[in-house]
Amino acid sequence: MHTPTLRRAALAAGLAAAVLAAPVATPAYAFPEHRGPAPAAAPAGAVLSVTDGLARRLAGALADPAATRAVLAATADGPADLLAVPLAAAGLPGEARAANRRVLAAKGLPATAGSLLRLRWATPDMRAAATRGAVPLVAATPTDDELTSVTAYDRGARPVRLDAARVPDRPVLLVEVDTGRALSAGLKLMRGELARRGVTDTAAARAATTARTAAASGYWATKVDAVRLNDDHEPWLKGDAEIYSLVAGFGLDGKPTVDLVQMPYLDHDGTTYRPNQLLVHFSAYKYNLADVVMMEDDGDTNYKALVQAIVGALLVIVDGGVYQPLVSAILDAIPTSWYTDDPDYVDSWYTLSTASSGRLGGAAGNGWFDVSPYFVQPL
Repeated sequence: MHTPTLRRAALAAGLAAAVLAAPVATPAYAFPEHRGPAPAAAPAGAVLSVTDGLARRLAGALADPAATRAVLAATADGPADLLAVPLAAAGLPGEARAANRRVLAAKGLPATAGSLLRLRWATPDMRAAATRGAVPLVAATPTDDELTSVTAYDRGARPVRLDAARVPDRPVLLVEVDTGRALSAGLKLMRGELARRGVTDTAAARAATTARTAAASGYWATKVDAVRLNDDHEPWLKGDAEIYSLVAGFGLDGKPTVDLVQMPYLDHDGTTYRPNQLLVHFSAYKYNLADVVMMEDDGDTNYKALVQAIVGALLVIVDGGVYQPLVSAILDAIPTSWYTDDPDYVDSWYTLSTASSGRLGGAAGNGWFDVSPYFVQPL
């Protein structure tokens, strides 16, 4: 949903300006003598390869009217879990389960995360057209937002090229990752890994510290009054975004710490949302400053690789007695492909403080927050 070709230049300029403006120290890194190799992310396009193959197989199966009826029934109320669609006659359940296992592996998620594959009509009116007898095409939802064309398949499993900028006349059924479910599972995995590796999620730290802090006098937080991401003209077949933020600072023990904040309301670019969401809880921080890195699951995010990279970057930072921005360390750890072909990085904000208020533009120029200080009263 973002423009990767311009992001690197904008990000570099934004980061430079933020660092010059912020009253912070130069980050201090302590490199251990034996550093392990960087964690490997899934190969680029791994998820799309799986969903595209399944889309082609499903398109051929829809030559059977019974399979078409099953799909129409399953999607009557919206997107459907692909593994729950009764397609046994078409021989698809086994292939779908195998595809789901490959998607889970590509996203670094355990088998316990369950089914991540779903079926969705590209626009709400397309199911009605298919019900009236229009022959649907089947495509995989792409993870690249800058594509100019989309490959769909007809009932003969033959490829049909579609313009990514124009809604086609024929209904299109999409095979895709349920990014909402994937994000919930991914954040759970990341929180567990952060805690296991000592980069304690501040949500866990709050459980131990907020009670006594709030009981005494309350604490300050940063509230998001409004947020907007730039309109980058997403292709017509893309669904809602799944946005989350990494809120990073120094914990009460002086070690870097990360809080994972889900932002489920942030569905579309070019739309202003007013969530009144508490983004930073300063009760769990040593300093009254924190950084924010906003991310998106476009379907291809490998959560295991992401959290391992972030942990590896933050564990070598030493508290020098004055706040150090952590954005650069996090961005340096993110695989390069996530800034280009797979735009999982959205934007970042330096040094939010207990006094931050008003409109804050992101360092990459891709969005803004309206924020205000919020005092959390004791019970």
